Amino acid sequence: MSYESLQQLAITIRGRRTIKMFEQRSVDSNIIRDAIEVARWAPNHHLTEPWHFYLLNDVAIKKSIDLIRIIVTEKKGEKLGNFKAQDASKRPGWLIVTCKKSEDKLVQQEDYASVCCAIQNFSLYLSEARLASKWTSGPIIRDQRYYDLLHIDSNSEFIVGLIWYGYPMITPKQTRKEIDKIITSID
Repeated sequence: MSYESLQQLAITIRGRRTIKMFEQRSVDSNIIRDAIEVARWAPNHHLTEPWHFYLLNDVAIKKSIDLIRIIVTEKKGEKLGNFKAQDASKRPGWLIVTCKKSEDKLVQQEDYASVCCAIQNFSLYLSEARLASKWTSGPIIRDQRYYDLLHIDSNSEFIVGLIWYGYPMITPKQTRKEIDKIITSID
């Protein structure tokens, strides 16, 4: 691998941002399928492949938005419930990513980490395709009504994230701590 290709990879990783505002245009389903194909190559101990991807159609998205309104209204009031639902309605693509449940605490921890890596792979692929995403873990993913709405068996898997995706309207700039502040050499 050349230095230039390593630098391009670094640019892709550093340039991936969480996007909150999307253009209202659809994304080619082949790009999303390809992103999922790449996502599944995340590292996973014992090749458990603990992930599952649920692509939501327009009907499921509308029902999800309605449920967001209900959940937020129950917890925070009608005004915020309506605001959150309106905000969610502006997200063109919706993907749910789940993780298989395990009785073994260590396997569960490793599988959860693998699913998080898969979501990062998905997000990086979209970023390279000039698309964007927002990984949310808000209250809807922990509500049994959402599992029921999507026909996900909460006894065998749990939702790790709701991924909104599409073409970004604005890509924010961001910084990180200096690298020397996060490295400790152990002698």
